[in-house]
Amino acid sequence: MEAAAHTVAPVTGRFAPSPTGRMHAGNIFCALVAWLVAKSQGGRMVLRVEDLDRERSKPHFADEVQRDFEALGLTWDAGPFFQHDRDEVYQSALDALDAQGLLYPCWCTRADLHAASAPHRGEKPVYAGTCRHLSERERAERAASGRAPATRLMVPDRTYALHDLIQGDYQQNLATECGDFLVRRADEAFAYQLAVVVDDAAQGVNSVVRGMDLLCSTPQQMYLQELLKLPHATYAHVPLVVGELNRRLSKRDRDAALDELLMRFKTPAGVIGHIAGITGLAPTTDPATPEELLRDFDLDKLPALFPDKVQILWR
Repeated sequence: MEAAAHTVAPVTGRFAPSPTGRMHAGNIFCALVAWLVAKSQGGRMVLRVEDLDRERSKPHFADEVQRDFEALGLTWDAGPFFQHDRDEVYQSALDALDAQGLLYPCWCTRADLHAASAPHRGEKPVYAGTCRHLSERERAERAASGRAPATRLMVPDRTYALHDLIQGDYQQNLATECGDFLVRRADEAFAYQLAVVVDDAAQGVNSVVRGMDLLCSTPQQMYLQELLKLPHATYAHVPLVVGELNRRLSKRDRDAALDELLMRFKTPAGVIGHIAGITGLAPTTDPATPEELLRDFDLDKLPALFPDKVQILWR
Protein backbone atom coordinates (compact mmCIF):
# COMPACT_ATOMS: atom_id res chain seq x y z
CA MET A 1 0.00 0.00 0.00
CA GLU A 2 1.38 3.41 -0.96
CA ALA A 3 1.63 6.25 1.51
CA ALA A 4 -0.53 9.30 1.02
CA ALA A 5 0.92 12.20 -0.94
CA HIS A 6 3.20 14.56 0.95
CA THR A 7 1.23 16.80 3.25
CA VAL A 8 1.00 20.43 2.20
CA ALA A 9 1.28 23.37 4.59
CA PRO A 10 0.89 23.89 7.42
CA VAL A 11 3.87 21.66 8.12
CA THR A 12 4.26 20.64 11.75
CA GLY A 13 7.40 18.91 12.94
CA ARG A 14 8.31 17.70 16.39
CA PHE A 15 11.03 17.38 18.96
CA ALA A 16 10.40 14.16 20.90
CA PRO A 17 13.08 13.71 23.57
CA SER A 18 13.01 10.97 26.20
CA PRO A 19 13.84 12.42 29.64
CA THR A 20 16.34 9.72 30.59
CA GLY A 21 19.50 11.83 30.46
CA ARG A 22 21.08 14.95 28.97
CA MET A 23 21.03 15.51 25.24
CA HIS A 24 24.01 14.36 23.17
CA ALA A 25 25.32 15.22 19.71
CA GLY A 26 23.11 12.64 17.98
CA ASN A 27 19.95 14.02 19.61
CA ILE A 28 20.94 17.56 18.70
CA PHE A 29 21.64 16.63 15.07
CA CYS A 30 18.25 14.97 14.68
CA ALA A 31 16.45 17.88 16.35
CA LEU A 32 18.32 20.38 14.16
CA VAL A 33 17.28 18.60 10.96
CA ALA A 34 13.67 18.37 12.18
CA TRP A 35 13.66 22.11 12.89
CA LEU A 36 15.23 22.99 9.52
CA VAL A 37 12.82 20.75 7.57
CA ALA A 38 9.76 22.32 9.22
CA LYS A 39 10.93 25.92 9.28
CA SER A 40 12.16 25.82 5.66
CA GLN A 41 8.54 25.11 4.70
CA GLY A 42 7.13 27.90 6.85
CA GLY A 43 6.09 25.32 9.42
CA ARG A 44 5.96 25.03 13.18
CA MET A 45 7.47 22.75 15.81
CA VAL A 46 5.89 20.80 18.64
CA LEU A 47 7.81 19.72 21.76
CA ARG A 48 6.68 16.38 23.13
CA VAL A 49 8.39 14.73 26.09
CA GLU A 50 8.23 10.98 25.49
CA ASP A 51 8.14 9.68 29.05
CA LEU A 52 6.26 6.41 28.54
CA ASP A 53 9.00 4.62 30.46
CA ARG A 54 8.03 5.81 33.94
CA GLU A 55 10.91 4.02 35.62
CA ARG A 56 13.69 5.62 33.56
CA SER A 57 12.12 9.03 32.92
CA LYS A 58 13.09 11.75 35.38
CA PRO A 59 11.35 15.14 35.79
CA HIS A 60 14.66 17.01 36.11
CA PHE A 61 15.78 15.68 32.73
CA ALA A 62 12.49 16.88 31.22
CA ASP A 63 13.24 20.35 32.56
CA GLU A 64 16.84 20.26 31.41
CA VAL A 65 16.02 19.20 27.85
CA GLN A 66 13.72 22.21 27.48
CA ARG A 67 16.48 24.53 28.65
CA ASP A 68 18.90 22.76 26.28
CA PHE A 69 16.64 23.33 23.27
CA GLU A 70 16.18 26.99 24.22
CA ALA A 71 19.92 27.52 24.67
CA LEU A 72 20.67 25.97 21.27
CA GLY A 73 18.10 28.16 19.50
CA LEU A 74 15.86 25.20 18.66
CA THR A 75 12.54 26.91 19.31
CA TRP A 76 9.11 25.29 19.44
CA ASP A 77 5.64 26.67 18.88
CA ALA A 78 3.43 24.29 20.86
CA GLY A 79 3.94 22.21 23.98
CA PRO A 80 5.57 20.82 25.92
CA PHE A 81 3.22 17.84 25.83
CA PHE A 82 3.86 14.82 28.04
CA GLN A 83 2.97 11.21 27.38
CA HIS A 84 2.66 10.23 31.04
CA ASP A 85 -0.75 11.89 31.39
CA ARG A 86 -2.33 10.50 28.18
CA ASP A 87 -3.19 6.94 29.25
CA GLU A 88 -6.91 7.48 28.65
CA VAL A 89 -6.26 8.53 25.05
CA TYR A 90 -4.01 5.54 24.40
CA GLN A 91 -6.57 3.21 25.99
CA SER A 92 -9.26 4.61 23.69
CA ALA A 93 -7.08 3.79 20.67
CA LEU A 94 -6.43 0.31 22.07
CA ASP A 95 -10.18 -0.21 22.49
CA ALA A 96 -10.72 0.80 18.86
CA LEU A 97 -8.21 -1.83 17.73
CA ASP A 98 -9.79 -4.44 20.00
CA ALA A 99 -13.22 -3.69 18.51
CA GLN A 100 -11.77 -4.71 15.15
CA GLY A 101 -10.78 -8.11 16.57
CA LEU A 102 -7.06 -7.50 16.02
CA LEU A 103 -5.61 -7.84 19.53
CA TYR A 104 -4.53 -10.85 21.52
CA PRO A 105 -2.63 -11.53 24.75
CA CYS A 106 1.01 -12.59 24.50
CA TRP A 107 2.95 -14.32 27.27
CA CYS A 108 6.23 -14.67 25.35
CA THR A 109 9.33 -13.66 27.29
CA ARG A 110 12.31 -11.96 25.70
CA ALA A 111 14.09 -15.33 25.64
CA ASP A 112 11.06 -16.93 23.97
CA LEU A 113 11.08 -14.25 21.29
CA HIS A 114 14.72 -14.78 20.40
CA ALA A 115 14.31 -18.54 20.36
CA ALA A 116 11.18 -18.55 18.19
CA SER A 117 11.77 -15.54 15.93
CA ALA A 118 13.60 -15.29 12.65
CA PRO A 119 16.15 -12.44 12.39
CA HIS A 120 15.40 -9.94 9.63
CA ARG A 121 18.09 -7.87 7.95
CA GLY A 122 19.79 -7.20 11.25
CA GLU A 123 16.96 -4.87 12.25
CA LYS A 124 14.91 -6.95 14.66
CA PRO A 125 13.44 -10.44 14.95
CA VAL A 126 10.19 -11.28 13.19
CA TYR A 127 7.58 -12.45 15.68
CA ALA A 128 6.59 -16.02 14.90
CA GLY A 129 2.97 -15.65 16.02
CA THR A 130 3.36 -18.09 18.91
CA CYS A 131 0.59 -16.68 21.12
CA ARG A 132 -1.64 -15.73 18.20
CA HIS A 133 -2.21 -19.42 17.51
CA LEU A 134 -2.91 -20.55 21.09
CA SER A 135 -6.15 -22.37 21.72
CA GLU A 136 -8.62 -21.04 24.28
CA ARG A 137 -7.50 -23.78 26.67
CA GLU A 138 -3.83 -22.82 26.24
CA ARG A 139 -4.64 -19.17 26.85
CA ALA A 140 -6.57 -20.06 30.00
CA GLU A 141 -3.62 -22.11 31.27
CA ARG A 142 -1.22 -19.24 30.72
CA ALA A 143 -3.59 -16.77 32.33
CA ALA A 144 -3.88 -19.08 35.36
CA SER A 145 -0.11 -18.90 35.84
CA GLY A 146 -0.56 -15.39 37.20
CA ARG A 147 1.95 -13.85 34.79
CA ALA A 148 0.51 -10.78 33.09
CA PRO A 149 0.44 -10.85 29.28
CA ALA A 150 1.43 -8.13 26.84
CA THR A 151 -0.96 -7.21 24.02
CA ARG A 152 -0.10 -7.77 20.36
CA LEU A 153 -1.68 -6.43 17.20
CA MET A 154 -2.30 -8.82 14.31
CA VAL A 155 -0.73 -7.67 11.04
CA PRO A 156 -1.82 -8.49 7.50
CA ASP A 157 0.23 -10.11 4.76
CA ARG A 158 0.59 -6.75 3.06
CA THR A 159 3.42 -4.47 2.00
CA TYR A 160 3.48 -0.86 3.16
CA ALA A 161 5.67 1.52 1.18
CA LEU A 162 6.84 5.08 1.60
CA HIS A 163 9.26 7.55 0.09
CA ASP A 164 11.56 8.82 2.81
CA LEU A 165 13.00 12.31 2.24
CA ILE A 166 16.51 11.05 3.04
CA GLN A 167 16.55 7.26 2.72
CA GLY A 168 14.46 7.13 -0.46
CA ASP A 169 11.99 4.35 -1.23
CA TYR A 170 11.38 1.82 1.52
CA GLN A 171 8.87 -0.95 1.93
CA GLN A 172 8.09 -3.72 4.38
CA ASN A 173 5.77 -6.70 4.33
CA LEU A 174 4.33 -6.69 7.82
CA ALA A 175 3.69 -10.43 7.97
CA THR A 176 7.09 -11.63 6.75
CA GLU A 177 9.38 -8.78 7.83
CA CYS A 178 7.84 -7.69 11.12
CA GLY A 179 5.17 -9.97 12.53
CA ASP A 180 2.50 -9.07 15.06
CA PHE A 181 3.85 -6.30 17.26
CA LEU A 182 3.25 -5.01 20.78
CA VAL A 183 0.79 -2.23 21.48
CA ARG A 184 0.91 -2.65 25.25
CA ARG A 185 3.60 -4.22 27.40
CA ALA A 186 3.12 -6.80 30.13
CA ASP A 187 3.60 -4.06 32.77
CA GLU A 188 0.59 -2.30 31.17
CA ALA A 189 2.71 0.54 29.73
CA PHE A 190 1.53 1.49 26.26
CA ALA A 191 3.96 0.68 23.49
CA TYR A 192 5.93 3.34 21.63
CA GLN A 193 4.35 2.47 18.26
CA LEU A 194 0.83 3.15 19.48
CA ALA A 195 1.63 6.24 21.53
CA VAL A 196 3.53 8.13 18.85
CA VAL A 197 0.86 7.48 16.23
CA VAL A 198 -1.89 8.76 18.53
CA ASP A 199 0.17 11.74 19.70
CA ASP A 200 1.33 12.82 16.24
CA ALA A 201 -2.26 12.93 15.03
CA ALA A 202 -3.55 14.76 18.12
CA GLN A 203 -0.76 17.35 17.96
CA GLY A 204 -0.99 17.90 14.20
CA VAL A 205 2.46 16.48 13.48
CA ASN A 206 2.81 15.68 9.77
CA SER A 207 6.60 15.96 9.39
CA VAL A 208 8.55 13.30 11.29
CA VAL A 209 12.35 13.47 11.40
CA ARG A 210 14.18 10.84 13.44
CA GLY A 211 17.10 8.40 13.38
CA MET A 212 17.28 5.84 10.58
CA ASP A 213 17.14 3.03 13.15
CA LEU A 214 13.41 3.80 13.33
CA LEU A 215 12.82 3.51 9.57
CA CYS A 216 11.76 -0.12 10.00
CA SER A 217 9.06 0.99 12.47
CA THR A 218 7.40 3.31 9.98
CA PRO A 219 5.30 0.70 8.09
CA GLN A 220 3.91 -0.49 11.43
CA GLN A 221 2.93 3.07 12.29
CA MET A 222 1.36 3.53 8.86
CA TYR A 223 -0.70 0.41 9.51
CA LEU A 224 -1.84 1.80 12.87
CA GLN A 225 -2.70 5.12 11.22
CA GLU A 226 -4.84 3.24 8.71
CA LEU A 227 -6.66 1.23 11.38
CA LEU A 228 -7.31 4.31 13.53
CA LYS A 229 -8.26 6.43 10.50
CA LEU A 230 -5.43 8.88 11.10
CA PRO A 231 -3.41 10.68 8.40
CA HIS A 232 0.03 9.54 7.27
CA ALA A 233 2.99 11.87 7.80
CA THR A 234 6.02 12.73 5.70
CA TYR A 235 9.14 10.99 7.01
CA ALA A 236 12.86 11.75 6.98
CA HIS A 237 15.22 9.32 8.73
CA VAL A 238 18.63 10.84 9.38
CA PRO A 239 21.89 8.87 9.61
CA LEU A 240 22.93 7.92 13.12
CA VAL A 241 25.83 9.77 14.71
CA VAL A 242 28.15 7.03 15.92
CA GLY A 243 31.02 7.01 18.40
CA GLU A 244 32.74 4.34 16.34
CA LEU A 245 31.59 2.38 13.31
CA ASN A 246 28.34 0.52 14.00
CA ARG A 247 28.01 1.85 17.57
CA ARG A 248 25.56 4.72 17.90
CA LEU A 249 26.11 7.47 20.40
CA SER A 250 24.25 7.13 23.65
CA LYS A 251 23.83 9.19 26.78
CA ARG A 252 26.76 7.23 28.23
CA ASP A 253 29.12 8.90 25.72
CA ARG A 254 30.19 11.76 27.92
CA ASP A 255 32.40 13.43 25.31
CA ALA A 256 29.35 13.95 23.11
CA ALA A 257 27.00 15.05 25.93
CA LEU A 258 25.80 18.63 25.74
CA ASP A 259 27.56 19.88 28.86
CA GLU A 260 30.86 18.49 27.54
CA LEU A 261 30.14 19.96 24.10
CA LEU A 262 29.64 23.40 25.60
CA MET A 263 32.97 23.10 27.39
CA ARG A 264 34.68 22.06 24.15
CA PHE A 265 33.03 24.51 21.74
CA LYS A 266 32.42 27.37 24.24
CA THR A 267 28.99 28.53 22.99
CA PRO A 268 25.68 27.04 21.78
CA ALA A 269 26.50 28.39 18.30
CA GLY A 270 29.84 26.58 18.50
CA VAL A 271 28.04 23.31 19.26
CA ILE A 272 25.47 23.77 16.49
CA GLY A 273 28.13 24.81 13.98
CA HIS A 274 30.37 21.82 14.72
CA ILE A 275 27.51 19.34 14.46
CA ALA A 276 26.27 20.97 11.26
CA GLY A 277 29.75 20.88 9.74
CA ILE A 278 30.61 17.25 10.45
CA THR A 279 27.18 15.98 9.38
CA GLY A 280 27.04 17.87 6.08
CA LEU A 281 24.41 20.45 7.00
CA ALA A 282 27.02 23.22 6.63
CA PRO A 283 30.22 23.55 4.56
CA THR A 284 32.34 24.36 7.63
CA THR A 285 32.30 23.76 11.37
CA ASP A 286 32.28 27.49 12.13
CA PRO A 287 29.86 28.59 14.87
CA ALA A 288 26.32 29.02 13.58
CA THR A 289 22.80 29.35 14.94
CA PRO A 290 19.86 27.35 13.56
CA GLU A 291 18.48 30.59 12.09
CA GLU A 292 21.75 31.16 10.21
CA LEU A 293 21.72 27.59 8.86
CA LEU A 294 18.11 28.03 7.77
CA ARG A 295 19.07 30.77 5.31
CA ASP A 296 21.01 28.29 3.13
CA PHE A 297 18.98 25.16 3.83
CA ASP A 298 17.39 23.55 0.74
CA LEU A 299 14.97 20.72 1.44
CA ASP A 300 15.34 19.35 -2.09
CA LYS A 301 19.07 18.89 -1.54
CA LEU A 302 18.66 17.11 1.81
CA PRO A 303 19.37 13.55 0.56
CA ALA A 304 22.61 14.64 -1.16
CA LEU A 305 24.02 16.01 2.10
CA PHE A 306 24.58 12.50 3.45
CA PRO A 307 26.79 10.25 1.27
CA ASP A 308 26.50 7.60 3.97
CA LYS A 309 22.82 7.53 4.87
CA VAL A 310 23.34 5.05 7.70
CA GLN A 311 25.93 6.58 9.99
CA ILE A 312 28.13 9.61 10.56
CA LEU A 313 31.26 9.28 12.66
CA TRP A 314 31.42 11.69 15.60
CA ARG A 315 34.62 13.69 15.87
